[in-house]
Amino acid sequence: MMNPLRLLSGRGNPALSERIAQYLGITLGRASLTNFPDGEISLKLHDDVRGADVFVIQPTCYPVNDNLMELLIFVDCLRRASAQRITVVMPYFGYARQDRKDEGRVPITAKLVANLLTGAGVQRVLTLDLHAAQIQGFFDIPVDNLSGEPVLTTYLSSLDLSPVVFVSPDIGNAKRARIYADRLGGDLAIIDKRRTSGTEITSFAIIGDVAGKTCLMIDDMIATAGTIVQAADLVRRHGAKRIVVAATHGVLCGPAIERLEKAGIDHLAVTDTIPISAEKRGRLKNLTVLSVSELLGEAILRIHRNESVSSLFLK
Repeated sequence: MMNPLRLLSGRGNPALSERIAQYLGITLGRASLTNFPDGEISLKLHDDVRGADVFVIQPTCYPVNDNLMELLIFVDCLRRASAQRITVVMPYFGYARQDRKDEGRVPITAKLVANLLTGAGVQRVLTLDLHAAQIQGFFDIPVDNLSGEPVLTTYLSSLDLSPVVFVSPDIGNAKRARIYADRLGGDLAIIDKRRTSGTEITSFAIIGDVAGKTCLMIDDMIATAGTIVQAADLVRRHGAKRIVVAATHGVLCGPAIERLEKAGIDHLAVTDTIPISAEKRGRLKNLTVLSVSELLGEAILRIHRNESVSSLFLK
């Protein structure tokens, strides 16, 4: 007999959690989450989870530390309430960019987060487009790293892009650009980029022909938008006809909105792994937000049924 499926949501992205629940045809579990005056998080579950297969949906986006701590508290509560299996669904995995020691005396925070989750009692992780795929190896439990490619490809296929060239904003993203070029058909161009700090980027050259074409730039995330905006400026100076930008995670922090408003991008698409405020949507008139609820919902269903999720991965 299969253990009952329970779906719970933190406060990181309740709208996405509701859409996933609707896809699955179930109701989100009841829980009260509040903060004490000093900021400590209080959690109370109102549904029985004993022996249940529990999925907790919580992206660790801004405020990253609050959402991460809330997730850890959720997991501890579920373990003490005798849940049979605890899977955390992290549409966006915070701290993923801190995945290696690129200089002396710095932490590998992505590994620390993996340790915290495992130590709290997580038995499986479901996430989407990890910034560094090797983070899966930081865990000693199963990690399903899905791709937003099916969602983005469906949207991009609806646009008139011809003639199109897929532009990788940096050399490290060339493999992703090649995959989309193979899916949708088109040439590939690569921008040679140098990062001088966490917020400053200097682009040097573009490898490939973009003149008179629609430049489609796809990345895993848009944070401060420095990379994308400089890349857009570079391809425009090289004669691009239109500029289309797509990314799985719309972090959109710091000066991102102001930069994107001035960038002259024709179409901008992100998914709903991270909630985007009405104020940001209002300022970015060219923004389309796509939902990954069906993708994550299908993965949850297959995990619950002990079925393969490999067909949902980016090949």
